[in-house]
Amino acid sequence: MNAVARQEAQGVSLWHAVSRNHRQRPALQGELVVDLAIVGGGFSGLSTALHAAGKGLSVAILEAEFIAWGATGRNAGFVVPNFAKMDPENILAHLGPERGKRLINFAAGSADLVFGLIRQHGIDCDAVQSGWIQPAHSPAALEKVKSRAEQWARRGRPAITLDRQDVEALTGARGYLGGWMDHSGGVLNPVAYARGLADAAEKSGARIFERTPVTSIERAADGWALKTPSGSVRAGKVLIATNAYGAALNPLLQRTYFPLKVFQIATEPLPREIRTFLLPGGQGVGDTRRNLFTFRFDADNRLISGGMHILSAGADTRVPQTIWRRLARHLDLPHLPPLAYSWSGMAAVEPDFLPHLLDLGPGLIAGRACNGRGIAMTTAMGKVLADWAAGADARDLPLPFALPAPIPFHAVLRHAPNMLLGWSMLRDRMDERG
Repeated sequence: MNAVARQEAQGVSLWHAVSRNHRQRPALQGELVVDLAIVGGGFSGLSTALHAAGKGLSVAILEAEFIAWGATGRNAGFVVPNFAKMDPENILAHLGPERGKRLINFAAGSADLVFGLIRQHGIDCDAVQSGWIQPAHSPAALEKVKSRAEQWARRGRPAITLDRQDVEALTGARGYLGGWMDHSGGVLNPVAYARGLADAAEKSGARIFERTPVTSIERAADGWALKTPSGSVRAGKVLIATNAYGAALNPLLQRTYFPLKVFQIATEPLPREIRTFLLPGGQGVGDTRRNLFTFRFDADNRLISGGMHILSAGADTRVPQTIWRRLARHLDLPHLPPLAYSWSGMAAVEPDFLPHLLDLGPGLIAGRACNGRGIAMTTAMGKVLADWAAGADARDLPLPFALPAPIPFHAVLRHAPNMLLGWSMLRDRMDERG
């Protein structure tokens, strides 16, 4: 069975196929009154529900499909406690010293929060907190990551710089000039983690409904009224936690981010002895190329990597093979096992690559915190959104909070990440040649 056929036979992604902790939840029937209604059963919604229920609030999650159906179940399972593009000094310059420091601290502890919740609730998700590594592909990138590591280390984070030999010893990949590592990062099975969060949230009192799309959200005298095909919810506050999957519910939100389709692959398992030199410590790796190269192993020794497409026609078949060939080439694995799984998902990329809370009305918020850092950032976002649900002013939370700001010419610019990929690949090659 080829990778595409296996994906269709066993679920949305590798993680859905191999995760053991699955149980179905009912659709909403009838009327329900809660303190907080959450639209979307991904990391941000589940974390918010868990933490809000822990504060004694009544909470309902309304998921249109099933838990971890969207980007939560379609990523590569990296837990990365920093920002995709901005470093602490950039954050301070962008947001100012007070708000910048709060956002930096928010991100700094995000991976520790993830792995702490896993330990606290006994979530079986193949979690390995052995670090996240970013190798540098060029001299300019090396100087940048050295500065990045120093900035995080200065703020008490377990960040270290790596020389060429360090990178090769830790990753098994040759050709990098050096890099850095945050020891608090790691990898996990994202679907098993999300399902564990769902179980923990329900044990704390939250209610979760699957196959329950929200068809409308309207202002009510005592909060908000949400309608579904077979029920309704009255809630004092509402969180829209659909990320790049909620365009039909609020078209305005769709115009405030760049949708980015990301492909992931997993090979057949590699021989165990290969781990003596290839990622022996089990870290996750994402390098400094504009056309990002990532790799990690799962618990069954499958090698996982990802990538994007320039042209959408035929991409579902073409791109996974391209990623597989790139993986074999960059890791010098001429006998790389064939593809076992391939899948894709939509990420929401903010223009400034930072997490954001969007003000949609009194007691109505949309939260986005991905930008390639979804597992850590959305889990942390859920914790602070629980404070908002319990009465904190959203303006006092560590995340930027503002009215939605549609991107000018969004209908055209939404395609920019894919249209510019070819140019990015060329620039990567030019960088490597010096």
